[in-house]
Amino acid sequence: MERFYPIGTPGQPWTDADKAEWFAQQVHQRSYREQVLDRLVPLRERFDVRQYGALEIDPGRYPLFAVLPKAPKPGLPWALVTGGVHGYETSGVQGALLFLAEHAADYADRVNLLVAPCVSPWAYEVIHRWNSKAIDPNRSFVPDSPCGESAALMALVHGMGVQFRMHIDLHETTDTDESVFRPAKAARDGVGTEPGEIPDGFYTVGDTENPQPEFQAAIIASVAKVTHIAPADANGQIIGEPVTQQGVIHYAVRELGLCTGLTGAEFTSTTEVYPDSPKVTDDDCNRAQVAAVRGALDFVLAR
Repeated sequence: MERFYPIGTPGQPWTDADKAEWFAQQVHQRSYREQVLDRLVPLRERFDVRQYGALEIDPGRYPLFAVLPKAPKPGLPWALVTGGVHGYETSGVQGALLFLAEHAADYADRVNLLVAPCVSPWAYEVIHRWNSKAIDPNRSFVPDSPCGESAALMALVHGMGVQFRMHIDLHETTDTDESVFRPAKAARDGVGTEPGEIPDGFYTVGDTENPQPEFQAAIIASVAKVTHIAPADANGQIIGEPVTQQGVIHYAVRELGLCTGLTGAEFTSTTEVYPDSPKVTDDDCNRAQVAAVRGALDFVLAR
């Protein structure tokens, strides 16, 4: 097999030594404390900003925080918002923080919100899809998860002792998915790689087993006021999956260990913002995530 990635032996999964070599090449490019933790401080006046764990690699540098009501209201539904499961997907983190700062209080009398704005802070700092052990957190929401980030979030959610009605997980699809992360994944797993196509625009990923098309459509309609929706490619697909309606595809979320499978909520969706489009700014991307959360909540609370 032809070498297409500088680490590992072609055709063979990475060894521990290969993963150590990969880890040694990662460079911290931004500050979790400055860009996330410092922005949680002013929220403490209105919300319970609660630490639910810390990353083993450096617990002091990477505490994990979630935001929830100081006094949850009995009888109201619960909704979960997660960002930064893939740390390099910036608008998922910043969009969650922006929603908390500007809009979460508007929903306080209608829903109990649990928001985990940055599930993978080490990956946020090094701008990578994986955690420090070269594990994809968004394929690791499974029993006895090998991924500390996923395990900590599962423990938080399941420990709440409530049934969530909705979960929206904020992600991005970037040009580096094709140029960096898919080749890295293929090398890590010892398989070949084929070129793919990055969609230009926003889309959502629903659950094959629980698609909720009206819910997905409500998210798309809300986001379309902020940014453009990804069209299907020539094969009627987005990232290799059939488009079931404008801007919507589906995955088997529980089978794949995706974050949106962790609650068993009636309404779930993964957002995918496209930050590399020349048509958008960083602020557009953050506000698209906010629009997705609001569109999702407004739909669910109207039913």
